[in-house]
Amino acid sequence: MKLEVKSDGAWYHGSNMLFTELRTGSTITQWKELAEAFSHQPSMLCYDDDGVIEHNGKEKGYLYQIDEAVDMQNDIYRHPGTTMDENAEFLTKRPLKVKMIGEC
Repeated sequence: MKLEVKSDGAWYHGSNMLFTELRTGSTITQWKELAEAFSHQPSMLCYDDDGVIEHNGKEKGYLYQIDEAVDMQNDIYRHPGTTMDENAEFLTKRPLKVKMIGEC
């Protein structure tokens, strides 16, 4: 599946915890549904070529949106150990402010 990253696009993080700042080394993505799925803390997650996500997570989750500008050159980098398609997940190089936008 081809995922396009937009420099001015929204970035998301899914978690089962409440907070206002994302720690350095956290995973973010522009694929909102992927962040929602990760919020449930699955041990297995997969998706098909159409972007349909399946996972076994059962925890209550929260969807966060990064609440400040993200500089793609200085604030994030591609997840080096991912098994997902290119541009699916990135890691943060610094703490980032977030706002919770929903419960999953």
